[in-house]
Amino acid sequence: MIEARDFIEAARERGFGWYAGVPCSYLTPFINYVVQDSSLRYLSMANEGDAVALIAGATLGSGGASCGVAMMQNSGLGNAVSPLTSLTWTFRLPQLLIVTWRGQPGVADEPQHALMGPITPAMLDTMEIPWELFPAERPAVGAALDRARAHLIESGRPYALLMPKGCVAPYALDAEARPDRSTPPAPAVLEPRRHEPYARPSRRTALEAVVANTPLASTVVLASTGFCGRELYAIADRPNQLYMVGSMGCVAPLALGLALARPDLTVVAIDGDGAALMRLGALATLGAYGPSNLRHLLLDNGVHDSTGGQATVSPSVSFAEVAAACGYARSLETDDAARIAGWLQEPPAAGPKFARLLIRAGTSDGLPRPAMSPVEVKRRLLRHLGGA
Repeated sequence: MIEARDFIEAARERGFGWYAGVPCSYLTPFINYVVQDSSLRYLSMANEGDAVALIAGATLGSGGASCGVAMMQNSGLGNAVSPLTSLTWTFRLPQLLIVTWRGQPGVADEPQHALMGPITPAMLDTMEIPWELFPAERPAVGAALDRARAHLIESGRPYALLMPKGCVAPYALDAEARPDRSTPPAPAVLEPRRHEPYARPSRRTALEAVVANTPLASTVVLASTGFCGRELYAIADRPNQLYMVGSMGCVAPLALGLALARPDLTVVAIDGDGAALMRLGALATLGAYGPSNLRHLLLDNGVHDSTGGQATVSPSVSFAEVAAACGYARSLETDDAARIAGWLQEPPAAGPKFARLLIRAGTSDGLPRPAMSPVEVKRRLLRHLGGA
C-alpha cells in the first residue's frame, strides 16, 4: 500500500497537474489530496467520458504534451468508450487513465460489478490502451509512471493503470475549495422568434458569422461532429479550428479543458442539439468551472441532420434557461444570426457565455470532408497556438 502523496508527487515531477473524473471509493485518497493542493487542478465531471474530453482539451492547451489524469471506476469505463476510441485515439491526445478494478476476479464485490470486473482488462485491450496494475509499493511508483509517460510521448495515446482494492492508504479531507461564482448568473435572454422554422438562418449563415468574428490570433474554434465541422471547413479552413469526428457530445468539455489551460485565448465551442442532449450534464460542469474566455454556441435545427434528418427532442428544451440555471454568466436564445455576431463581439462576462441559435434543417449537397487527417488538423492547431 502506498500513500496518495507517493503517487501524486511523483506524477507532478513528470508533468501531470490536471485531474478530472468521477469518484470511486478506491480513488478517495487521491481526490482528497488533489483538491487540497492549490497547485494541482481537479474537476469533478458529470460522467467519465466528459473527464476524458476535459483532459484532452487541457492537453491541447498545454501544447499536445500529456499533462493530465482521467480517473474513473471501471463501471464507468463504458461512458468513456466514445471519446477514448474516437477522440483521444483518433487525434492522438495522450492522457493517463486510472481505472479502479471493481469486481476483480477472486475479490468479493457488489453484484453490479460481477460482469464488468472480469471484462475490464479485455475492454482496455480492445481499445488498444496499454495497461498495467497500479503500483501498490512506493519503489514501483516511479517506474510505472515512466513506462506510462514513455508510451504517451511515443504514441500520443492513453495509458491505463488498473487499480485493485487496497492500493492507497486513506487521506483525510479537511477542506475542499468548491466552484463559486462571485457574480450570480444573469437570467436567460429569450428573444421572440421572428421566423418560421423553414425561414430561419442556415447553418452556413451562422458559421459565416462565427468565422467573421473569431480572429486567428486570439480565438480557437472547436466544431462538433457531423455536418457542423464539415460545413465550417467548407467555409474557411483556418489553423485556429478543430473539426471533431465521433465523440458526440464531447465538444463542450473539450473546450472547457482548452479554455482553462489557455486563458489568453477565447475558445468557442460550436455544438449541435443532438450532441448537447447526449451529454446535457456537461452544461452543469461548464457552468460551475467555465472561465470567462469560454463561449458555447448551440446551433439547433431540431434534427440529426447528418444521419437523415431524424427529429431530436430539442424543441421541448429551453437550453438557454438550462444554461442559466447551471451557472453560465450569460445565456441567450435567438433565431437571428446577426445577434450571434454581436454575441461573439461582446466583452467577457464573469464566467462562460451560452447562446442557442435556432436554425433551419438541411445542408447543401456535396459538403466536403477535411482533406487533412484529424492528427494533421490537431498538429496544425498546436503549431498555430505555439505561434500565437
